[in-house]
Amino acid sequence: MAEMSFREAIRNAMADAMREDNDVVLMGEDLRGGKGGTNPDPDVEAFGGVFGVTEGLWTEFGDDRVIDTPITESAIMGLAAGSALTGLRPVAELMFMDFFGVCYDLIYNQAAKFRYMFGGKATTPLVIRGIIGAGVGAAAQHSNSPYHLFTSTAGVKCVVPSNAYDARGLLLESIRDDDPVIFCEHKMIYDMKTEVPDDPYTIPLGVASYPRRGTDVTVVALAQCVNYATQVADKLASEGISVEVVDPRTTSPLDEDSILESVAATGRLVVADESANRCGFAHDIAALVANKGFSSLKAPVQLVTPPHTPVPFSAPLEQAWIPGPSKIEAAVRAVVEA
Repeated sequence: MAEMSFREAIRNAMADAMREDNDVVLMGEDLRGGKGGTNPDPDVEAFGGVFGVTEGLWTEFGDDRVIDTPITESAIMGLAAGSALTGLRPVAELMFMDFFGVCYDLIYNQAAKFRYMFGGKATTPLVIRGIIGAGVGAAAQHSNSPYHLFTSTAGVKCVVPSNAYDARGLLLESIRDDDPVIFCEHKMIYDMKTEVPDDPYTIPLGVASYPRRGTDVTVVALAQCVNYATQVADKLASEGISVEVVDPRTTSPLDEDSILESVAATGRLVVADESANRCGFAHDIAALVANKGFSSLKAPVQLVTPPHTPVPFSAPLEQAWIPGPSKIEAAVRAVVEA
């Protein structure tokens, strides 16, 4: 078992799936090229996307299975949804998840509803990959985390991994799934490394993990917020405050039992979430615990979310916008002292 970056884990999961099943195809903008560069030699691969995630896949699998598309999100999603209906297993890259608004009809009104509208006779084994998250100065149109919107869409599954190990196992499981899956990749963790098995493996959708075990307070978080929460847990452990971090890994299906069991044990809940200040994932978890675990609570639930504003381009303002470690720590201290 070797250390692997989040980027490498995603690339390896796609390669694993393509080697085991010839029906798996990739489609999207700059899967072969990218990073603003061009290569005059049609037989040479360039960069492999804006973050280099798909680098090397075109060289191994060729034009028929790694399809560079024009800059048209609606056409990409239409091609992906249609090809999934006809028996392929497309992995379509939306690039930045912020762009979903351009093609949401194909996801919300088409792919998500095919199985239901055709009486269960049609499957749509489609994965939509996209980049989420603030932190690199990518500004308001390239920094959002709209997984709460996909979570609310019936017929779509949503995966939000926080590390390389989870990313590889969850992506391979998603590609094998017969329903549409939105796969969210936080740009701030592409270079983070974790030990990852050499051979292909899967992780079931809808099963949470516990990056830290604790007894005083539960912190539920996703993606980069998981890593912020573990930093806080490690820091507060030296002060005798025991923090349990729960990473749902998927928002739909959601592992409600693990969240409720953790809150029942600790009696306190903080939710750290980058999706939205209103009607976001944090509010969903708070409502879940209020509805099914209220009697366990020893203190009010604390939500750590961004302000209700677009993501700022200014570096200091962007850092102030992010629900980072200092804000999570303050929320944990507040519920412990309540």
